[in-house]
Amino acid sequence: MSFALILCLAVAADGILGDPRSFPHPVRLIGHVITFWHRRLFTDNDSYVRGLAVVIMTLTAAGLFAWGLLYVSGGNIIVQVYLLYSALAWRDLKDETRPVYLALKSQNLPEARKYLAFVVGRDTENLSETEISRAVIETVAENSVDGVMSVIFFAAIGHVIWGEYGACVLVWLFKAASTLDSMLGYESYGCYGSPSARLDDIMNFIPARLGGVIIILAGMFTGGKVREAWRVFVSDRLKHKSPNSAHGESAFAGVLGVRLGGGACYGGKFEARGWLNESARDPEAGDIIRAWRVLDAACMMAVVAAMFF
Repeated sequence: MSFALILCLAVAADGILGDPRSFPHPVRLIGHVITFWHRRLFTDNDSYVRGLAVVIMTLTAAGLFAWGLLYVSGGNIIVQVYLLYSALAWRDLKDETRPVYLALKSQNLPEARKYLAFVVGRDTENLSETEISRAVIETVAENSVDGVMSVIFFAAIGHVIWGEYGACVLVWLFKAASTLDSMLGYESYGCYGSPSARLDDIMNFIPARLGGVIIILAGMFTGGKVREAWRVFVSDRLKHKSPNSAHGESAFAGVLGVRLGGGACYGGKFEARGWLNESARDPEAGDIIRAWRVLDAACMMAVVAAMFF
């Protein structure tokens, strides 16, 4: 079975099914592995070597998990599709943010703030409609890279390196790195979390930049401002403390013609960030739907590009 067909089936499954809450998800299993080794190896925030050991153990477990399923099943197509499908977060990004949009649409700010708190780390208690809309679009934009673009990128690269096994194994090594960063990143654990954070930065480095370009091109099919988006991407893509986060966000800001960034409160403390597309208007609830459309178009374009591998 060709890689192109397997990838298309995986993306279709994600678009139709999303992430069923009642079904065991491999990311949760990786989370359990990280927790297992964290409890046994963590001593203090300065333990870089111990943090590196957690990374090695987790990557080994993720790689063996994917390879083992493929080996036992003889490379069964259903297993391949499942491993790629369960790594994608295309529909989940929309499902997680839809309750926020619906609450905004009905002008119920308390409900919108409540649902937003489930998907972002910033304080949501006092956010306005504009701030809530901005937070949703930033979430879709940033996670369009590690939840969609990076998965498709590593599936294509893995297929080139090691065929059908390589696509699934490399994708799940990436998902392990992403989960490590989410759980142990250096903002929470200092030197101990540094190996997790740096690995995620390295693995997302190329996909973030390619993803930004694909998002801009997706603007051609969604009524976006492609030329303006390119200008914003070039000028604002490094305005973030993370080396990768602002690439997707600046591309979305340009395509949608809205202003993103500017900072937010985390745990009661304001964290300043650069503005992306600063001279543009502030986002509103309707821009969330436009962001979903850009995400859809970018996902389809990434799949088409990956087929050439």
